Amino acid sequence: MKSRKIIAGMAAGLVSIALCATAVGQDHATAQEVVAKVKEAASTLSKTGDLAQFNQKQGPWVWKDTYIFIQDCNKKIMAAHPIKPEMIGQEISSVKDAKTGKSIYPDSEAYCKMVQDSPSGTWGEYWWPKPGEKEPSRKITYHLSAKGTPYIVNAGVYDDKATVKELSKLSSMK
Repeated sequence: MKSRKIIAGMAAGLVSIALCATAVGQDHATAQEVVAKVKEAASTLSKTGDLAQFNQKQGPWVWKDTYIFIQDCNKKIMAAHPIKPEMIGQEISSVKDAKTGKSIYPDSEAYCKMVQDSPSGTWGEYWWPKPGEKEPSRKITYHLSAKGTPYIVNAGVYDDKATVKELSKLSSMK
């Protein structure tokens, strides 16, 4: 009887540890969540054309440690950004990697064409501060064209280990 209580206590302890680890892990968006949210946002934007919803810091398109941002390929500008509203209207090609200082999208025309020609979207990697932080972290961003619009919908994960190649496999799955 005593050994059952010990085992039950150990099992309860392991469940508690697992739940705590899960809760801690929930502070970071997963690549799966990013793909799902970007696809949902692209669909919504295709139907409504409403950019305002993507500028809301407390809205549905900001979660955990990431957010949706929108680029306009006709105008070659940042069209919506809930975390850095000062970027709205900024030319895509002027957006710089926070670590290297190089343009993230040096040829906005080629970037837009590449994303628009990819039905499953594309992934790109650069350094960018997490929301609320000043120091840059490695960010891998998923880019997907919103059908019937000039817009590209984006969101990323801050991850030191994931590769663009492995995340590309994830986004091409149905």
